[in-house]
Amino acid sequence: MNVKHSEDVKMDMVDKARQGTSALGFWIYLMTDCLLFGALFATYAVLRDSTFGGPSGKELFDMPFVLVETLILLTSSFICGLLMLAAKANRKKLVITGLVMTFLLGAAFLTLELTEFTKLATEGHSWQASAFLSAFFTLVGTHGLHITAGLLWIGVMIWQISRIGLTEGVVRRLTLFSLFWHFLDVIWIFIFTFVYLLGVI
Repeated sequence: MNVKHSEDVKMDMVDKARQGTSALGFWIYLMTDCLLFGALFATYAVLRDSTFGGPSGKELFDMPFVLVETLILLTSSFICGLLMLAAKANRKKLVITGLVMTFLLGAAFLTLELTEFTKLATEGHSWQASAFLSAFFTLVGTHGLHITAGLLWIGVMIWQISRIGLTEGVVRRLTLFSLFWHFLDVIWIFIFTFVYLLGVI
């Protein structure tokens, strides 16, 4: 009995150490992502007036369109917060429903972003047209790539929850996903303000 208890205690300590390591690794990843976006924002700030005689953001950006994108992403982030509450209440179906809604809104946001890119490129304003557009496509496109990774992560979470339910490990991974999605939301707010809003003033 004492031996079994000792083994249980040891397993708990190993699990907690593993959880601590994965959480630390995730925070280090987020910090490196902050550095990446910081560098991209700084590059954009330097190059935003380097239009090479072409149109600036004021002439290219469609603010109502971007506002719709922003509202869609904010809504997805709100639903992501709600599904975490459902996860804590062990409401499996609600969590899956929330993940599906987050996925659909994220996919809608990504579709609108690609639509904007395609429209600019077909009008002759591709990333090769000027340093300003290179910086713009790189910054916004990098955010779009992160959204794509988030959508894949949602697919994996739905599969895991459907197969093994809301175990401690699954909820922990769901929490990390939620942090990642909110992080992308914050980055987009900066893009909306710094790139689009200041770009049309």
